Amino acid sequence: MNNIVLTRGFAMRQDTRWPPRISRSKGLLHRQIADTLTVAIAQHRFQAGERLPPERELADAFGVHRLTVRQALAELQTRHLIDRRTGRKGGTFVAQPIIDLDLTAFAGFSEQVRRHGQVAGAKVLRAVRVDADASTIDALQLAAGSEVIVIDRLRYADDLPVVLEHSSFPAERFTGLLEEPLDGSLYDVLDQRFDSRPRRALEHIEPVSADNRTARLLDVARGTPLLRVDRVAFDAHGTAVESARDLFRGDRTRALVWSFDIRR
Repeated sequence: MNNIVLTRGFAMRQDTRWPPRISRSKGLLHRQIADTLTVAIAQHRFQAGERLPPERELADAFGVHRLTVRQALAELQTRHLIDRRTGRKGGTFVAQPIIDLDLTAFAGFSEQVRRHGQVAGAKVLRAVRVDADASTIDALQLAAGSEVIVIDRLRYADDLPVVLEHSSFPAERFTGLLEEPLDGSLYDVLDQRFDSRPRRALEHIEPVSADNRTARLLDVARGTPLLRVDRVAFDAHGTAVESARDLFRGDRTRALVWSFDIRR
């Protein structure tokens, strides 16, 4: 095997332990290469958005044919770890991390992002007090004619737009919410300012396609698959405190659910 280390997109001949030696005795070569690159990406040897070395350099480094490297890269693309682009500025790039939305234990977007070691951000698109529509009145169990505070935000993970949020809160209960900082975790605000942190939620999930406005905000093409989450969140006393509809980018998020065998 050639003794080559890959450094920032070019090959340099020197003694190194990376990439590790692969062998047919250890299994399929392309699978070993895919696993090696997966670990390298997880350990930030290659950063998100960084261009990977060309197939030729990878083939030299691993001591295999380019077709084997191509198979490995196809597997990484299936795992959503790389993006392959064509054209003058094309190549193989490390994809932004996939965010697992753990639906087993209730948590807001900010906390979900922090669990992945990323920084959550928010851009407030609209924050108003309005009359609640019929569906929101039903979801929040409000009296007819009640008002709600509507907050629309574009949420980021490490500066990448990931989800478009539309949330409604009972206005009478959360008077003063519009004067609070709205570019961080709203659940933290509900907790610290109103002692009403959501503790559980009923969520309905379905695939949808991005319309023109959503596509523009999330920086995706029109018709891109999205994950729509309709949610009603409840505080520790079982009172509904939020009715929401979130639109997640399907290429950057996935739902994670732990299932348990609950016997009688």
